[in-house]
Amino acid sequence: MTNDISTQGAADRAAGAAERNMALVDRFFQAYAAYDLETMRNEILSPDVRWHIPGRHPLSGTHEGVDEVIAFFDRLGQAKFKADRLYFGADENYVVDVHRGWSETGDGGDIDMTWVLLWRIENDRVVEATNFAQDQPSADAFFHRTFRLAPVSQRLV
Repeated sequence: MTNDISTQGAADRAAGAAERNMALVDRFFQAYAAYDLETMRNEILSPDVRWHIPGRHPLSGTHEGVDEVIAFFDRLGQAKFKADRLYFGADENYVVDVHRGWSETGDGGDIDMTWVLLWRIENDRVVEATNFAQDQPSADAFFHRTFRLAPVSQRLV
């Protein structure tokens, strides 16, 4: 009987952690939709967060630390990039979300596709996120059009 009780207690704790983790990621999406970078910084992201953006474009790479991650989301906000969550799943350490991500630049070069994020949560903060695009070449093209690189001579200064 003791084993059943301890097993149930562990399952309840894991379920509670999964619910807290999904609530944290939900708060992230609410802050993102409101362009509330300070809530992201102060209540959601760990100070040493790592955010992995795939591809070969001006915003790709691993953004390390809350300042770099907030700067990344500031740039996304400038591109009028939006997200609508389609699916959530979680356990005591990870959240997987599938969302529709699209832009509203109005220049005819907008993007609209499915994205998947794998979130790692520790101590009720996001410590790492890895982004996966449905169509990476289209994502690369969009971000290159939206965030043009300076001429090479200016980048080498």
